[in-house]
Amino acid sequence: MSNTLTNPITVTVTGISITTSIASANATLPLDSAGNVPKYIRVAATSAACVRLGNGTPVAVNTDLLVGPGDTVILATGGLTKIAAIWADAAGSGVFTGAGRVQVSPMENA
Repeated sequence: MSNTLTNPITVTVTGISITTSIASANATLPLDSAGNVPKYIRVAATSAACVRLGNGTPVAVNTDLLVGPGDTVILATGGLTKIAAIWADAAGSGVFTGAGRVQVSPMENA
C-alpha cells in the first residue's frame, strides 16, 4: 500500500542559486511555470546561511531566517520579488561557516 501525501509540492521549472559570502547577495525570485511570482518557494542551503525576502535590494543580516546546512524551508512570498542571503555567523562569534549555496525553487501548487 502506498502513502498519500496531504500537501505534496510540485516544482516544474528551474530555480536560482546564490553563493553566500561575508557580504549579503541578492537575486530575483524564480518565476513559476505561468511566469508569475510564486506564492511559495522552497529554500535550501549547503552551508548555514541567513536569508531575507524583500523588494528592491534586500540585504540579509546575521539575525535573519537561519537555514542550516542540508535544511529546507518553505516560505510564503507575500508578493515579494527578491531574496537575499549571507553566511551565517556561528553563535555571533565572528567565525563564519564558509561559502555555501542557497538554492531557491518556485512551487507550483500554491
